[in-house]
Amino acid sequence: MLDIFDILGPVMVGPSSSHTAGAVRIGNMARTLLGAQPVKADIALHGSFAETGQGHGTDRALVAGLLGMRPDNLNIPRSFEIAAEQGMEFHIHPVQLRDAHPNTAVLTVEDADGKKMTVQGVSVGGGRIRVDKINGVDVNFTGAYNTLVVRHQDVAGELSRITNELAVGGVNIANMSLCRSRRGGDVLTIIETDQKLTANMVKRIGMLYAVQDVTYYEKEDA
Repeated sequence: MLDIFDILGPVMVGPSSSHTAGAVRIGNMARTLLGAQPVKADIALHGSFAETGQGHGTDRALVAGLLGMRPDNLNIPRSFEIAAEQGMEFHIHPVQLRDAHPNTAVLTVEDADGKKMTVQGVSVGGGRIRVDKINGVDVNFTGAYNTLVVRHQDVAGELSRITNELAVGGVNIANMSLCRSRRGGDVLTIIETDQKLTANMVKRIGMLYAVQDVTYYEKEDA
């Protein structure tokens, strides 16, 4: 069944829901996953994003998202100028990826403390997005839910400790996926939730025994 969003599309600054609104959300997702305002960004565009992105404002939309703008922000066309004013350096270039969606961007972002993250995001249409990779690790989430991204060691019981923190806080898990490099190595756990997490809950999860890093993405209000 279609909802009104499917029919009318998102509230946005145009011209394209896939090349503009979706691109803003990819940029904003990368910013959120980094956990800070990027000071440097390498933006690689694949497929249709590379071929027609400039005409559709995809380049400006991605930079706008990195600056924290939403798809309806009237300053999206001025994102390059605003980035310069705020001291954010960026480089945009085409890239060819194997087996990637044509509306794909790979954003490598760095904050003022030198923390780096690479996010591969896809605009799937209607302003919706999907994250396919984080730091080269295959993932699959959309930002349609509140999303917790936890990097931790592969030790017995750690996943149950993470989910127990959510249960104690009254948070229901909608979807969950786990990717590990090898047995006993690092694990990237993605947990999508129906309820929002408080800052204290995220902090407690970050303090668990084998947790190395936690990022929380709060979905946009409708």
